[in-house]
Amino acid sequence: MKTVKTNVMRILEQHKIACESYTYGDGITAISGMEVAELLGKDPLTVFKTLVTVGKSGQHYVFVIPVCFELDLKKAAESVDEKNIEMIKSKELLGLTGYIHGGCSPIGMKKFFPTVVDISALDCPAILFSGGHIGCQVETAPADLEKVIPVKYADIIE
Repeated sequence: MKTVKTNVMRILEQHKIACESYTYGDGITAISGMEVAELLGKDPLTVFKTLVTVGKSGQHYVFVIPVCFELDLKKAAESVDEKNIEMIKSKELLGLTGYIHGGCSPIGMKKFFPTVVDISALDCPAILFSGGHIGCQVETAPADLEKVIPVKYADIIE
């Protein structure tokens, strides 16, 4: 698959943040995060997925967690001071974020939503997350992600 410069890469570039980009698959078919880690030969603890939720208040939140774990909805809700949260429906993702399922990145959404990254990211010199398209990942240090979007770290995995 040909490497394409995505909005995520452009935003990182604008902030003068170096990132490594990786492509895999056909760019159309979404695969699981564990499959992405395996295809790229990366430790699943360093490959993160981006999940979009809605709280009881109606506010949307973004959670970024390692692909080998599931989001603990109770911990996630506590981290953003909500009574509870739930995952948004896949069909709502594009209109809300500008991204489709399998290509959702915490960077470059249509609107900024409070973003919580699992605390385990701080143990990684670099993490991978979606580059904004199916079949594209970018890798950068957690501290560099913080330079692009405000993030909070919390224990949010099961």
